[in-house]
Amino acid sequence: MSRLLHGCLRLTIVALLVALVTSVAFLAGFAVRASLTPGPTTVAAGPAGSEERAFRVFWEAWHILEHDFYGDLPDAQEMTYSAVRGVIDSLDDQYTAFLDPEMAAIVREDMSGAFDGIGAVVNMNDDGQLEIIRTFGDKPAARAGLKPGDIVLAVGDTAIEKMSVFEAVALIRGPAGSVARLTIKRQGVEEPFIVEVVRQKIEMPIVESRMLDDDIAYLKLSEFNAQAASKLKADLQSLLAEEPRGLIFDLRDNPGGFLDVAVEIGSQFVSEGSILVERLKDGQDRDYPAQSGGLATDIPLVVLVNGASASASEIVAGAIQDADRGILIGEQTLGKGSVQLSHYLSDGSELRVTFARWFTPKGRAIHEEGLSPDIQVDMTEEDIKAGRDPQLQRAIEYLRGLADGG
Repeated sequence: MSRLLHGCLRLTIVALLVALVTSVAFLAGFAVRASLTPGPTTVAAGPAGSEERAFRVFWEAWHILEHDFYGDLPDAQEMTYSAVRGVIDSLDDQYTAFLDPEMAAIVREDMSGAFDGIGAVVNMNDDGQLEIIRTFGDKPAARAGLKPGDIVLAVGDTAIEKMSVFEAVALIRGPAGSVARLTIKRQGVEEPFIVEVVRQKIEMPIVESRMLDDDIAYLKLSEFNAQAASKLKADLQSLLAEEPRGLIFDLRDNPGGFLDVAVEIGSQFVSEGSILVERLKDGQDRDYPAQSGGLATDIPLVVLVNGASASASEIVAGAIQDADRGILIGEQTLGKGSVQLSHYLSDGSELRVTFARWFTPKGRAIHEEGLSPDIQVDMTEEDIKAGRDPQLQRAIEYLRGLADGG
């Protein structure tokens, strides 16, 4: 497939990011995550043999359209983009995607930790519809009345069904102060309706930490970006200096990030064995062992997860669960266990290609299944409105029980 796209369509790769762990739990502000180290790649210079003969039909059809079609045709660039998208659509994989230059720039923007959006976690469901998984308090989506389970049918006049999640979310993005006009389908409501959401600058702190009552430490990670490991370790050292009786590590609503950062952060809690196993399409496995020098490998540990904990979050939570280092409390995780290669093309566009899947150290497949918490605690809409956090409360009770010998 790589030779077909890059050779026959004359698309030249100018850079390669190896092993992209990309979540589909996006902050509709957008949260795309890359991984590992840039490296070289080899691309065929052009079509050869059977590929050239097959693409002769494409050019025959195109020239007929040029000659006979009564109407306007796209320019050569849009024709190329459409051809690439057409091939990708046939793959039936929402994580393999083509981003035009503007869309690719939007995706990369999130790595700064701030972006213009509506403040909602979204996912493309099995029916090819963009579903809101979660909204955040005091953010535009929540203020406009959007709810988990809502389906976004269109943005403005553009229907988004069957788009890649990247394309759909890129439409929702826009400058702070502008309006996203969303057509929403909601269970129990007979007809779709319009919701207008005023976009704003969304800034999510990477790490939050504090001491709770009863000498329990709390640490929340919002994403696995390039600064996450150093910031988490700094906060973790400060918390451990307080000599807490237990630690709550909050990965709720964390959409993922850099794979190498996930390994480094997982190694802060797991001292030996593996953090994950990556399986290539030819069946070969690559093991990612825990790194030495972890800061919190002995302290009693609870990991909070929910339906928007995805990708790198599931890697870390799965490693902790498999190593019996701590328990998971909350809700079933999203179930995003595929790995993408991100290719930057010569015009600034980007091609993301699924090339592997990852498994927990004990070989559990996460893709489309997710992780089951050891203690199931649901967070209801009523809880959110009332400012209650039963998942956090259950984690505190669990750690209290351990300290009291219960």
